[in-house]
Amino acid sequence: MVERNNLFPVFLKLEELHTLIVGGGNVGLEKLTALLKSSPGAIVTVIAKTINDQVKQIAAQNKNIKLIEKHYENSDIEDKDLVILATDDRILHETIRNEARKRRVLINVADTPSLCDFYLGSVVTKGDIKIGISTNGKSPTMAKRIREYLEEALPEETEQLLNNLHAIREKIKGDFADKVKVLNDITSSWLENKRS
Repeated sequence: MVERNNLFPVFLKLEELHTLIVGGGNVGLEKLTALLKSSPGAIVTVIAKTINDQVKQIAAQNKNIKLIEKHYENSDIEDKDLVILATDDRILHETIRNEARKRRVLINVADTPSLCDFYLGSVVTKGDIKIGISTNGKSPTMAKRIREYLEEALPEETEQLLNNLHAIREKIKGDFADKVKVLNDITSSWLENKRS
């Protein structure tokens, strides 16, 4: 049987959810930066005994980020929708994962795919177009290389094309099936022109 990625891709509105990051060092910084790159309005609480200066600088410029310098306690997970663990303490990660499971809160554990409910993939963004890339937790480096390729391959006019298609969609008469057919015809000819 051929191995395949069975993850279900989803795009979350992080400005409407509350994310907890446990860990305020370099890995916590990396995760916070990744969240804010895709969702600048994300609501995030960072809990760590020590929080590095770069995380503090980011928080000082963003009213949606709350920093708490202390040891994690199980009550910290209350009212959170997502949890990202970014420490070097496997036992702590397992403890928090067990608590998150009881509360039905989704969790990501940096560099430990077996403890994750979801992965943070590589993301390509061109205006309103966003493409998520997953290697099923096997190789973030490969995901990064694919992201770099797609960022280069997608023309800068991509956002204008999307806006044009949206305007056309608003003007098309008929039911949903009619609109889909017209837009499919338009976009298939666009792809044919790109291949020539």
